[in-house]
This record gives sequence, structure tokens and C-alpha cells, in this order.
Amino acid sequence: MYRILFLHKDFPGQFLHLARHLAGLPGVEVRALASDPAAPVDGVAVTTYQVKAPADGRPHPYLHLPDQAIWRAQAVLVACVGLQQTGFVPDLVIGHNGWGETLFIKDVWPRARLIGYCEFYYHGQGADVGCDPEFPATLGDVARVRVMNAVNLLTLEAMDRGVSPTRWQHGLHPAAYRDRISRLHDGIDTVAASPGPARPLTLPDGRVLAPGTPIVTYVARDLEPYRGFHTLMRAASLFLEQVPDAHLVIAGGDGVSYGNPPREGGSWRTRMLSELAGRLPLDRVHFLGHVPHDGFINLMRLSRTHVYLTYPFVLSWSMLEAMACGVTLVASATPPVQEVVAHGANGLLVPPLDPAAIAAGIVAALALPASARRDLGAAARQTVLRHFDSAQVAMPAWLGMLRRDFGLPD
Repeated sequence: MYRILFLHKDFPGQFLHLARHLAGLPGVEVRALASDPAAPVDGVAVTTYQVKAPADGRPHPYLHLPDQAIWRAQAVLVACVGLQQTGFVPDLVIGHNGWGETLFIKDVWPRARLIGYCEFYYHGQGADVGCDPEFPATLGDVARVRVMNAVNLLTLEAMDRGVSPTRWQHGLHPAAYRDRISRLHDGIDTVAASPGPARPLTLPDGRVLAPGTPIVTYVARDLEPYRGFHTLMRAASLFLEQVPDAHLVIAGGDGVSYGNPPREGGSWRTRMLSELAGRLPLDRVHFLGHVPHDGFINLMRLSRTHVYLTYPFVLSWSMLEAMACGVTLVASATPPVQEVVAHGANGLLVPPLDPAAIAAGIVAALALPASARRDLGAAARQTVLRHFDSAQVAMPAWLGMLRRDFGLPD
């Protein structure tokens, strides 16, 4: 049986003749969904639905992010009109697509060329949503994510060219737009992020960790599941027991940048410390909060092993900067990471959601001879120099595109 469903609020509407004909074909079942069906059609079963909009006119919850983006886009539009009134008319505008800022640029400056930064196109399956069985996605989550792309689609349509920083992020975008999106990374400052002597680390409690201490580092903007914090902490309860002189140093805030806070409230740090109470040697687990960039670089130079975990999501600068510092990297085997890290060549890959496997990877990294760690770190730095260096790779590629395709003067 071949089944067809028509959607029209006043069914049959424009589909009267087609629906009637299809319903008369052998082996074909035809149904329709309508809120206010106008007339019956022979052979077509109609199911009605009711629209339950709030009486106070509030937007649908799925529209929260698109709504915010449109308010931002309008604010940018007003600011652009102000610039135009001063006589400023740009030849080229470069902006991030995801937050709505580029949405109305062509309306105020129709002749300006527009390059959109295409960082992430949301998917209900195959990327971040629902990838962690601990937080399964509902059908409502999947629907909400589809609506979150509304502004992405409008800005994709408005731009003349897009750029996306990695092959995987590029491939998330609809096929119809990929030919207009170039793969160009933002670039890593490999002079600032480089191997070098490490300073001792003074901990919040006043103790000092000296260079040479077996230190495992983990850094994220915020300590949350999107960047594997929950799994890291469970792994820590294992590897810290197996390596009794190791210390875990964690940098990052207690908010959430991408996901949701724990349902019971509080932060993921307090949630995981509660879950693992009695299983962690807290004298060897150190939370630094947010650290300045030079503090991050020093952490990488101190680190014997750096752990980078992530859902299939935007690749962090921090992983590339850590590699540029020559660390021994233990990273999650997820698509954006696997684009850069080859297991055993320039780092070690571990299953992203398996605490025992992550702990085993960290223990293995800590046990490597110094020469093997140096070789992995040197290969990691060479990867960044070859593909992501700002001065030698990213900026020449950007300037070449702007001169070739957008009239940037030499």
C-alpha cells in the first residue's frame, strides 16, 4: 500500500482534483490533516487538528532563539542606518550568520558584498542533539532545533559567500549552499601558543604545583556535558586512583555556554562532585575557574596530558592551541576532532562517552616515555602549523579570497 498525506488547513483547497484522482488509484491510501476542512473528498480520510495559540500573543517557545536573533538584527539595522547617515557605505561586510546580525545588511546596503561566517547548522540527528544517551532528545527537541535554523537559512540566502572553519562544520550546511561556503579557519597564533618553559602553578588553596608534576589538564569555557565535563569527572575517579601522584587541573566557569544546567539546579561542577562524593581524591582535583589566556598557555606547558572532550559540535580553539603548545593530547573520537587528530600520530583518541576508556587513555598517555610524549607533541604542533597557523595559512587564504573574489586592493 502506497500512502499519501495531504496537509492544508482548509483541505482540499488547491488539492481537490489531485486528491480525488489519487484516492481512486488501486493500491493507494490517501489521508489529509486539516484544522478547518472545507469539503469531503471521496476516498480521503480527514483528521482534524486544533491550533492552541496563547491568548496573550506570546511567541511559541521554539521561536525563542529566532526571536532574539531578529531583535538583534533590527538593532544592527538601526546602527547601520546611523553609519550610512554619516556617509559610510561599505564595499564588503563580514559577519557571523548565527546570531542574526547579517540578516538585514542587504536591505540597507544592497550593493555591499556580504560574507557570512557559517559556524554551525543545527541538526536533530547526527550531530550534538541526542548524541549522549544520558540526555536523550525528545521529538520536541528535534522540532525546536529545526526552527532554530530559521535565521541560519535567511542569512545563508542573503550572503554572497560563506566561510566555515572545518570540513565537518561545512558539511552540516544544506547541500544547496555548500558551493557558496569556503573552508577557511579563523587561524591560531602559534607564536603565543607554543612550547616553552612553564611557571609553577599556585592553586586556589595556596599550594604550588611545580613543573615535572604529572598534571592532567582540562579546559572549557564552561564545565558542562557539551564539552564532556560529566564524563571527565567519572573518568577522573578511575585514573586518579590508578596514578596516585597525578593531579587533575580544571579551568572553566560554572555556567552553561551550549547546553542546559542540571535539572535539579546548581552547576554541573556541584552535580558531579555530589555524584562522585567519596570516590574522588579532592586534594588532587583543582578547580581554577576562568583563567586568562597566558594562564591557559602556561597550563598547557605544565601539562603532562591534556584532555579535550566534546559532543559532535563546533571545534574549540583551545584544542588547537593546546596542540600548538606541544601537549600530549587525549581527545574524544568525534567528527570535528577526528578531522585533526589521528590516533597515535599526533594524539590519542578515546570514546567520548566512556569514562573507563577515557581513564585508560589518560593512564596510557601518562605512562608514555618522555621521548614518546615529545614526539606526539611535536607532531601535534606540526599539524597546527601546517593547517591552522594564522600568519602562514589562515590569513593568506582569507586575503587571497578577498582579493580574488571581492576586489580587496593588494
